[in-house]
Amino acid sequence: MSIHREVKAVWRQASSVSGDYRLRQLEFLLGERKTETIYREYGCIFKIDLDKAYFSPRLSYERLRIAELIQTGEVVLNMFAGVGCYSIFIAKHSEPLKVYSIDINPVAIHLLHENIRLNRVADKIVPIKGDAKKVIETELQNIADRVLMPLPERAYSYLDSALLALKPTGGWAHYYAFQHAKKTEDPVEKVEEKVSEKLHSLGVNFKLDSGRIVRPIGPRWYQVVLDINVKG
Repeated sequence: MSIHREVKAVWRQASSVSGDYRLRQLEFLLGERKTETIYREYGCIFKIDLDKAYFSPRLSYERLRIAELIQTGEVVLNMFAGVGCYSIFIAKHSEPLKVYSIDINPVAIHLLHENIRLNRVADKIVPIKGDAKKVIETELQNIADRVLMPLPERAYSYLDSALLALKPTGGWAHYYAFQHAKKTEDPVEKVEEKVSEKLHSLGVNFKLDSGRIVRPIGPRWYQVVLDINVKG
């Protein structure tokens, strides 16, 4: 801290992410006892609270990759929006019609409202507090050209809801998962097999357009994303 004068507080991550709100335990080390800060990334500004709402700077490339896929005039549904990182990236770096942004954590939704204001994208982003499955069933069926599922712990059980949100003509689902793989195994292929089996069981006409490892998260554990083209 004596060298980096801009650092006001130092915390240690004391646990892995867990729970419905994807939070981690933090241990205070030095400086001010505050967990709120401002983070900047690719021209976007985010007010975050590391203790009360999930945030990871390690996903910056993936956020930009998704934003660059958005076509002009698309309606996008972010099922697990958090403080708005993916949603604001999309609003700032592409030209969507609307980005519906759902999260169950009230603190995350409060910060999402703040970040919408800071980035001046209130005309594009619609924040919604609630469980994505219930919100889609009651309010947002058949409205989206593209659905984001950036919650690997829940994406599989919410896949049918993501399909319900897509327009009858089809669209895209960006599906995230955590996957263990032995040295001789491909984690992307393992996720593709699991998701394909479920989509076939639901009678969905689809194509797995691409898949990639987003990042390693532990010994032989990976975060994987699939870009799924649903044909309608």
